[in-house]
Amino acid sequence: MLWVIATPDNAGNRRSTWDSDPHRLTARRRPGIASGPRAVARETTDEVQERVTQRSGPWGRKRGLSGSTTRQGFAVLGVSIRREPWIFTLSTLGSVLFGALTVADAWVLGWSTDNVVLPAFEDGEIGSGMLVAVLALFLGVAILRAVGIVARRLGAGVMQYRMQAHTRRAVTRQYLALPMEWHQRHPTGQLLSNANSDVEAAWGPIAPLPMAVGTVAMMAIAVGQMFLADVVLALVGLLVFPVVILANLAYQHYSSPLMTRAQQLRAELSEIAHESFDGAMVVKTLGREGEETRRFAAKAEELRDVNIRAGRIRAAFDPTLAALPNLGVLVVLAVGVSRVLGGASDAGDVVTVSYLLTVVSFPIRSIGWLLGELPRSVVGFRRVTSVLEARGEMPYGAGRVASGRGGAALRVEGVAYAHDPDQPLLRDVAFEVPPGRTVALVGATASGKTTLVSLLTRLVDPDDGRILLDGTDLRDLAHGELPRAVAVVPQTAFLFDDTVRGNVTLGLDVSDEEVWAALRTAQADGFVAALPAGLDARLGERGTSLSGGQRQRISLARALVRRPRLLVLDDATSAVDPEVEARILAGLREGGHDATLVVVAYRKATIGLADEVLHLSGGRIVSRGTHAELLVTDPAYAHLVNAYEQQHDGTAPVSAEVQA
Repeated sequence: MLWVIATPDNAGNRRSTWDSDPHRLTARRRPGIASGPRAVARETTDEVQERVTQRSGPWGRKRGLSGSTTRQGFAVLGVSIRREPWIFTLSTLGSVLFGALTVADAWVLGWSTDNVVLPAFEDGEIGSGMLVAVLALFLGVAILRAVGIVARRLGAGVMQYRMQAHTRRAVTRQYLALPMEWHQRHPTGQLLSNANSDVEAAWGPIAPLPMAVGTVAMMAIAVGQMFLADVVLALVGLLVFPVVILANLAYQHYSSPLMTRAQQLRAELSEIAHESFDGAMVVKTLGREGEETRRFAAKAEELRDVNIRAGRIRAAFDPTLAALPNLGVLVVLAVGVSRVLGGASDAGDVVTVSYLLTVVSFPIRSIGWLLGELPRSVVGFRRVTSVLEARGEMPYGAGRVASGRGGAALRVEGVAYAHDPDQPLLRDVAFEVPPGRTVALVGATASGKTTLVSLLTRLVDPDDGRILLDGTDLRDLAHGELPRAVAVVPQTAFLFDDTVRGNVTLGLDVSDEEVWAALRTAQADGFVAALPAGLDARLGERGTSLSGGQRQRISLARALVRRPRLLVLDDATSAVDPEVEARILAGLREGGHDATLVVVAYRKATIGLADEVLHLSGGRIVSRGTHAELLVTDPAYAHLVNAYEQQHDGTAPVSAEVQA
């Protein structure tokens, strides 16, 4: 498998996620970590969220994620409005039209009461002209209101889905830009949750937003008409507003912690599911289906309980908002009847104010729907932003890899690397590989071999020292240059649910003849030709239709077809039988593949291919030389390679070090 160091094409001139202001992710060092270029702070999700909350955002001012939940929620909505102003304007105008026409209903109702209904009771008849006028008024208002509803809902839906798509693309780009060490610290389930449920939660309030904004205009018009009709009744009706505000504050106080916990549990649940699916073979062969089911059920039940608790609070909040205006209507009617009997008000004014108060109840409910979504939105936005603002993006220079088909010169100078400053993985590693030569890395488990492979392919950068390819530091190469010259084949081969051709080329524009040539060198042409569709045969998810050795050979062909100048094999033939491995190694030597070769190996046949062998132990190179020389001069090396051969020949027990 070829590991591509993937970052956005414009990583060197990165644009902000939320708007067009330039924004560059830079490294922040912590005390106690080496001061090399890789010395990036290793932060937990909570630390990132706290930092994101406090520091200025890429849109040029302090992030709105401070203060009350309402304030934070409106700051999140401000991001979407600035990104989609025209769609927001369209949907808001539709909502304003709907609100204005809803208020117009009250005017039509009041006018009809005074000029049609009451005169009809007095005269005993209704004029046909007046009846047609009333029907025309109600019909015209209804049609225009329907137009407003369509514009409001269409704009809100488009705006919400555009923001979700934009954010998911931004999260995906960030995942590709962040180095492997960042991904190793974050569970896959959490990353899936960030890109899915957290994004949906962040932009959930967009759906009721235009309606809430438009109904504010409706509320203002309605309140104005209430005061024009009867000031006293209007003041009586508006007494519900302070109570609504208090109810909202209480709701946010109790619901915000539950929303935060629910989003975290969704990520944990996704993580458990991903582990169970990814480790299906382990689960089934060890008979752990029941344990995995119980583990998933326990987390699902915890999420259920938290959602139920949040739902109970919401269930109390929504009816309260709906009931408060109705209670206000009852009070207005009681006061209005006494004023009509006393001659202080007309019956039409009482009807108008009462109806307008029911109209005002709709904006109150719509604003309540919006406010009810804000706690979950704030939580989702923070979790997404913690990814988008994560540190660790690799810097790139402007250097170019020399063109040509010959092997590359590799030089490693005093390289050190550690995940934890107190537990270094590599210390003062230095060696040189001339162009076209082969070096084997041999060492016991945890000696630093795979870490060194990650450094050679720049999946991570060293804390100290440097790695040079044809005299150029890997960190000085332009983005995309290293994958053109370097390929790595890991021990665990990853294949996509694609055809053989698609898995070998991965989009590279090469002919079928070149694909077959790479397959022949990797000793994979035989079984591929035997597949019913040959190069067009689909391999299934992760290549499940192939054996482990066949997957490794497809992975090797994937690297060879790119004709890299530096080829790194990380125990890449461990699942291949010795006879096939010997033919593969011979093909690498004799098939015109003049790449510089770095091999992590245990088998003597593989090690014997090398011009020089480096013995790693405890993160250091403890000896070097040819295989024959080290067998004589380095007893630990001789014990290691001989024990491996004895294990696989079944002639002797294996030491604890080799078994580890």
